[in-house]
Amino acid sequence: MKKLLLAAAMVVLGAASAQAADLAAQYTKAPMMAPAYNWTGFYVGANLGGQWGSADPTTSTVFSPTGYFATSSVPAIGAVGAQNVNSSSVTGGFTAGYNWQVNQAVFGLEGDINYFGFKGSASGSAVYPCCAPTAFTVSSQVSADWLATIRGRIGFLATPSWLLYATGGAAIADVKGNFNFTDTFATATESAAIRDTRVGWTAGAGTEYAFGGGWSFKAEYLYVDLGRASTTSTNLAAFTPAIAFPSNVYSHSVDIKSNIVRVGVNYKFGGPVVARY
Repeated sequence: MKKLLLAAAMVVLGAASAQAADLAAQYTKAPMMAPAYNWTGFYVGANLGGQWGSADPTTSTVFSPTGYFATSSVPAIGAVGAQNVNSSSVTGGFTAGYNWQVNQAVFGLEGDINYFGFKGSASGSAVYPCCAPTAFTVSSQVSADWLATIRGRIGFLATPSWLLYATGGAAIADVKGNFNFTDTFATATESAAIRDTRVGWTAGAGTEYAFGGGWSFKAEYLYVDLGRASTTSTNLAAFTPAIAFPSNVYSHSVDIKSNIVRVGVNYKFGGPVVARY
């Protein structure tokens, strides 16, 4: 009888121990995983890439009964003066911005200042329709040494560390154009220059990957359109003898459009880190 009671007690105690272990397992937290990266915060960085683009400098004039040109010369000068300049160069500079992460979305504001390196020239000649074989030549030079952008960014997280984004905003550059007209009819010459801090627009897309310690790597594409700058000139004179010619108004203009592909590294200061369980 005693042996039977002892065996029954052992069975009851074993069942109670197993049930207690099950309850403890149910209320034990799962082990904490590595913290998830949070994109909110201020960051600085550097970028390096290349740009390829074009400009369309123009030179034209108008007919005047008291002017220098015959009526047939005006469209001829406009046709030769409609020129095209292509440019490609290395570009690079520095970036700063701030991101706000809301769930899987990331919103940001970013600015950068870069060496732009846009530079090119074009030249064309034609015979005067009225006065062959005398001819004229139109030459243009275009450049922009630096480019700055101020852009918004909006993206979503493909993973906690991988951001895909679109970006767009203002593009600012110091655009320079130089123009020169010469002919062999009376050794005439005209010249003009443009220097204008242009505010245009830019848009593009990119991807950024955070790889720890606040560091991230990005690759992006931007299209830049700086619009058109223009000037007028009445600077028409003869080489020999040095006399002023009848007044004639010239119009000159230049625009710059460019494609930029670049990579960069950013470092984010502080910001919250979200623990994942």
